[in-house]
Amino acid sequence: MLSEKLKNKNIILASGSPRRQELFKELGLDFSIKVKAVEEIYPLTLKAAEITNYLAELKAAAFTELTENDIVITSDTIVWMNNKAIEKPKEKKHAIAMLQELSGKEHKVITSICIKTFASQRVFHDETIVYFKPLSLEEITFYVENYKPFDKAGAYGIQEWIGYIGVSKIEGSYFNVMGLPVHKLYEELMKL
Repeated sequence: MLSEKLKNKNIILASGSPRRQELFKELGLDFSIKVKAVEEIYPLTLKAAEITNYLAELKAAAFTELTENDIVITSDTIVWMNNKAIEKPKEKKHAIAMLQELSGKEHKVITSICIKTFASQRVFHDETIVYFKPLSLEEITFYVENYKPFDKAGAYGIQEWIGYIGVSKIEGSYFNVMGLPVHKLYEELMKL
């Protein structure tokens, strides 16, 4: 099992996301949380998974002094639609506009993970297609006012009210939409 394989390792999850921390806990690993401030700016020529791969590696680059026992795990999630990234909303109006854009359509959620050790670094990603039913302005406003999704790519959390009432179908990993493709992370950690 993974917990046995990594029992002598110092696993660091470099994410302030409560969802990622919760999913990580469910893997049964001992880990610490250490977040380093990184300006999440990427070259505008990047598209889709190139963006999340770049940002996950950028976050990993902030960890410069690793010992042989350290494993740093960073990640980044975006919503990709109409050939552009929909990131985190800046405020209420922005969140409402984002959800109006997603309403009645499908989009891709892309999450990249970077695993950095003393000797190596690997980055990989997962993609999930999410289908939203048409949402009314009342539904969108209720969600934004009550759940304040300002720390979430695309201004929504699939595990919250809007996901219950608005998501009609997904193709791919549910947990990837939450921000951590746990099945792929498990596979990659088993290779260490």
